Amino acid sequence: MPADSPALPDRGHLLAGAAGDHLVACGLIGPDQREAAIALARHHGLDPMETLAAQGPPAADREALAAALAACLGLVHADPEAEPPDPALPQAARLGDYSRHLLLPWRRQGAVTRFLCVSPDLANLVRAEAWAGGPVELAVTSRPALMAALARHFAAELGDLAINRLRRRAPEHSAGTPAPRWQKRGLGLLLLGTGAGLALAPVATLAAASAVTALFYFAHLLFRLAVVVAGQRRGAAAAAPPLPDPALPPYTILAPLLREPEVLPLLADALDRLDYPRALLDIKLVLEADDAPTIAEARRLGLDRRYDLVLVPPSEPRTKPKACNFALPLARGDCLVIFDAEDRPESDQLRKAAGALVQGPAGLGCVQARLNFDNARENWLTRMFALDYALWFDYLLPGLDRLGIPIPLGGTSNHFRLAALQAVEGWDPFNVTEDADLGLRLHARGFRVGVIDSTTFEEATSTLGNWLRQRSRWMKGYMQTMAVQARHPLALWRRAGPVGALGVFAFVGGTVAASLANPLVWGLCLAWLATHGSGWLDPLFPPPVTAIGLMSWGLGNFTLLYLAMIAPFRRGWFGLTPWALTTSFYWILVSVAAWRALWQWLHRPFHWEKTQHGASRHIRAILAQRERGGPRGEP
Repeated sequence: MPADSPALPDRGHLLAGAAGDHLVACGLIGPDQREAAIALARHHGLDPMETLAAQGPPAADREALAAALAACLGLVHADPEAEPPDPALPQAARLGDYSRHLLLPWRRQGAVTRFLCVSPDLANLVRAEAWAGGPVELAVTSRPALMAALARHFAAELGDLAINRLRRRAPEHSAGTPAPRWQKRGLGLLLLGTGAGLALAPVATLAAASAVTALFYFAHLLFRLAVVVAGQRRGAAAAAPPLPDPALPPYTILAPLLREPEVLPLLADALDRLDYPRALLDIKLVLEADDAPTIAEARRLGLDRRYDLVLVPPSEPRTKPKACNFALPLARGDCLVIFDAEDRPESDQLRKAAGALVQGPAGLGCVQARLNFDNARENWLTRMFALDYALWFDYLLPGLDRLGIPIPLGGTSNHFRLAALQAVEGWDPFNVTEDADLGLRLHARGFRVGVIDSTTFEEATSTLGNWLRQRSRWMKGYMQTMAVQARHPLALWRRAGPVGALGVFAFVGGTVAASLANPLVWGLCLAWLATHGSGWLDPLFPPPVTAIGLMSWGLGNFTLLYLAMIAPFRRGWFGLTPWALTTSFYWILVSVAAWRALWQWLHRPFHWEKTQHGASRHIRAILAQRERGGPRGEP
């Protein structure tokens, strides 16, 4: 460092010495806050000033802390938004280091390189000198300001990684990679053979197609029943013992938002309720750079001074996984979770997830919390959606785990070891059901997925249009995921074993195929009932085909009804059981969504249909209560 630069304390004494005395004397912090921050920073090796800012004073005082510290030490207090870093100084190869150490090359004056930092101590000075290869000076800023400058400076590199990281490094696992030739040729031969059959023997071809469709439909429902039976027999997983505060890992929370200004206050309240040391949280609101209303609301609420606002430049595909990929290289935690705008996790969820991930086996890459709806009884659609979710989280996921079938993750509140997420190259930005795909890729790399005993409450879509858009996107993502998995079926067979491979095809592919086949099976049975005895369609329904069709229709619908009726038992939602009698009508809607998804997959494969949040009566009531200054709504 230059000879006339002020002497800097070492990391352990930045707050313990004169600088800490000065901040206390200025009234910016109290003595207890200072001591707690010192202990936490020393134990976890955290940045002292960031620990203090998160631990003690209000978030609005971060810049005041930075200015007071700079004045005490005779350093520059920098505003990187007004004076951005020299474009030639930061190196893309060090992006992760800059984020982890909160240290960024800023300006050069002659032979001296000036670095932005949050804590101007000897550790950062030595690190900066090693990076610069010459004399350096430190300038002080706040963490939100430094992280925003980092994201702005590397926006092009982060955008390229977000879109192309998986497609470049593992193209066979990306939905953005064109289908291999053999898949295209196989599909062409299937269509050609079907067309030839219809031309040469239309009645026999239609009869055979009817029988195959009915058999597959029935086989898929039997498979789901077997998975549910396996899930019923599975005992509750033993919870990991709670970790003491000193053993808790740093935790990154990504909250990707798109046009969500109305529910942003509820997300902020939910994050405030989390029982986890503030200094160990790395919270990033991931926003689209052209989403002016949500950005304005975040700033109105002061969230830009408490959390990192990561602004994603507009580019295609405009999907949630691409936004998460953009923020991934900026993550500073050892663990990472995604929460959506309407999510309200139980307050101890991070502690439970951290305990499971830290104390679990080395191969544990992810744990998933259960999802629940706080507006399940709002109308018929939310009741059926709640039954759907209960079956998924209480029976199907445990059943897949018990049978050794790779688990396609569902919903949000998936907690990852950051190293595992990076090992699989993050999310596929081209897959619109990114969690299902990610669960299978984690399994492919040898990671296991577990479940924790914690719940995240969210809003069930309560209007038909909103539900249809959301379910169509999920179905389209399952189609993308199945197409990717089918590129190398033998590799999947070797990796997952025969049960696992067949389970993936039956569960992921079968869910889509059964939803598409549902109206066909119903149509065939109704056509037979309507024309039975008239002889009009008898050639299409020889006795074997008739038997198969009626069995699939009758036993298949009984299976759907049975699964819907047992779905609420583990949650004690016995009042929802009678609504299971309307399952067939719900599955008609699922089929409409599936056919809509198929059309989109063929014409707009990467289009992300936005689910509008904040429309339910429950959420509107909480928001109205909040506006009146009443107590904040709890899950």
